[in-house]
Amino acid sequence: MIKNIVFDMGGVLIDLDMQACVKSFKDLGFENVEEYISPYTQSGFMLNFERGLMSNADFCNEVRKLSGKTVSDKQIEDAWFQFLLDIPAEKLKLIKNLREKYMIYLLSNTNFIHFPVMLERYNLDKYFDKFYLSCEVHYTKPDPRIFEYMINDAGIKAEETLFIDDGPANIKTAESLGFQTHLAKANESLEFLNAII
Repeated sequence: MIKNIVFDMGGVLIDLDMQACVKSFKDLGFENVEEYISPYTQSGFMLNFERGLMSNADFCNEVRKLSGKTVSDKQIEDAWFQFLLDIPAEKLKLIKNLREKYMIYLLSNTNFIHFPVMLERYNLDKYFDKFYLSCEVHYTKPDPRIFEYMINDAGIKAEETLFIDDGPANIKTAESLGFQTHLAKANESLEFLNAII
């Protein structure tokens, strides 16, 4: 029996445009950005940033160093935001309805540039019982430790929890820990959840 639903953010709730982000960084001179960026988990210094091991200023300085140009923090942040599109209103409405029956959590690989803006723009704290963010707990999916942290902190059982993510490796880890899972497709509406409300 499902008692809890855990959503990923990017690629599940928020539609992504990685190519727009890559282009924007390349326009700033960061030519090899594709070595660091992916829809599911970043690598190199971008992974450290998503694990909360770098400050926003350090992140911008690293991009500047790799771009070889004098670019502002705002230009860098604007390029980074090209990754994220919008959360469709119908998804937020669906989550609001689900919250009347289930505990609703967010488990996201994210960072201190993206998440505060998304939180404010969409009033996300109205829709979730708690957020589990890689930049706060210092682990990123698919590392099982971020799932174990959430289980212990929220006091939930994996077998009573539906985990929805667009990353196959993240789904595999969740399944190994006993979660029920759904691998979300790009731009999926998540309408299948209406059946359990």
